[in-house]
Amino acid sequence: MEIEQKSHEDILHASNSNTVMESLRTPKMKRLIMLSLNILLLLIGGTGNPLILRVYFLHGGDRKWFSGFLQTAGFPFLLFPMLFSLLHRRRTSSGGLFLLTPPLFLYCAILGLITGIDDYLYSYGLSFLPVSTASLLISMQLGFTAIFAFFIVKQKFNSFTVNAVVLLTFGAVVLGVHANGDRPDGESKAKYYLGFVLTLAAAVIYAIVLPLVELLYKHAKQEVTYALVIEMQFVIGLFATLVCAIGMVVNKDFQAISREGKHYGLGEVEYYLVVFFTTIIAQFCLVGLVGTIKYSSALLGGVILAVCIPITEVLAVFFFHEKFDGEKGVALALSLWGTSSYFYGEYKEHKKSKVIAKESQLLPLSLVSNSTE
Repeated sequence: MEIEQKSHEDILHASNSNTVMESLRTPKMKRLIMLSLNILLLLIGGTGNPLILRVYFLHGGDRKWFSGFLQTAGFPFLLFPMLFSLLHRRRTSSGGLFLLTPPLFLYCAILGLITGIDDYLYSYGLSFLPVSTASLLISMQLGFTAIFAFFIVKQKFNSFTVNAVVLLTFGAVVLGVHANGDRPDGESKAKYYLGFVLTLAAAVIYAIVLPLVELLYKHAKQEVTYALVIEMQFVIGLFATLVCAIGMVVNKDFQAISREGKHYGLGEVEYYLVVFFTTIIAQFCLVGLVGTIKYSSALLGGVILAVCIPITEVLAVFFFHEKFDGEKGVALALSLWGTSSYFYGEYKEHKKSKVIAKESQLLPLSLVSNSTE
């Protein structure tokens, strides 16, 4: 009788443990899939965007406000997932037309205005710099992101994270000290350094934007679903595009687009293809970035952007025949070292969390449930 009772308790305990683990595993798996998808979008956009924007400038494109405009002009494509989300909500509930509340809309509009200015600075800077130099300068964004994330969202750091931030930031400093050596032929030193400063300013501004987006998620006062994230990005893209559109009006860029297309080095059709794919690739980057922040943190978003740098470096040398000197080699090595350090730290944290989850199987179901709430 005692044996049967003990056997029954063992079965019940095993069943409870399996139930707990299943309840913990399913949301984690979904979160991991969504995080992986957004990281993939960010990698495609973060690698491809500086390359295709450089193609625009190399073959006769010269409109700074227009190129900044292209960075967020693809926001109307987000109407498709927004429409799908609306139809799904209408079938399953009686939700409103939009998930965004007025305070969230206002916050996103402000972020959009800041992003629009940042797009202009980034495009202006890239017009004077080789892709590899601009990309490595942007890597300095990670150091600033870490600093701002610490103060804005109370980001926690371990030794591996600190090591990664220091290495990636130092890599950009090494590049900056010897930056004049890769100035493109025929470009003045003044324009080169102007591009250097503007690109660095763009990195600092966007380093502030990333933790501000994370802060928005934490204080949204409603469930932050992926559908809500898409709506937020739509509003951010709308206002960022409006900022650059106003600059285009003042600078008479709209009248110059057709003329620029006719005289474009690769041909008129190719000009509009470059314009079109710039908006698509840039949108991949932006959506992937806000999604990565939603499912992880602003710091990881900055790290993934830094991961894009080695890929961009190799492709820039291959497609544009840019020089790859010793300073860039050192900066690239530091970038890879820093990135590896970050992900090794995340691996250690993941192993630690798995041990904690395994130990929780030994606890009664009620205690595990309370600990996960």
